[in-house]
Amino acid sequence: MADSFSKKENFKKKLQKQKEKAMRREERKESNDKGKGLDDMIMYVDVNGQFTTTPPDRSNDNKIDVSNIQLGAAPIEAENPIKSGIVTFLSEKGYGFITEDKNKENIFFHSNNCEEMVKKGNKVSFEIERSPKGLSAIDIKVIK
Repeated sequence: MADSFSKKENFKKKLQKQKEKAMRREERKESNDKGKGLDDMIMYVDVNGQFTTTPPDRSNDNKIDVSNIQLGAAPIEAENPIKSGIVTFLSEKGYGFITEDKNKENIFFHSNNCEEMVKKGNKVSFEIERSPKGLSAIDIKVIK
């Protein structure tokens, strides 16, 4: 019994798809990046932020002075170690917060670090110390 027309057409389409698939496979093998050298894979960024294959011109580069590099957090400038502020909160347990005059930052303090008895609303002078939980005020004195 002979094949029908539609069976022949479907068979032809199937063969065509197999050929196209084989061609795509060969194209992928040819354009594969595996096995290429490092120089073929390196891309550079120019001054405009565009990718390019040409390396940048290093003749104008400034030399970096290694002695000026600081690792870690930026140091706290100790211009004037004595700060002033107002006690904005004071708990019954003895801790509270002082709002610094210059930058309105809240600094934690404990009554053990006070030389005199402080109350809420007092104008005080203090020094800042870095504690494990952040900044805290020490040597607190009431300004009269």
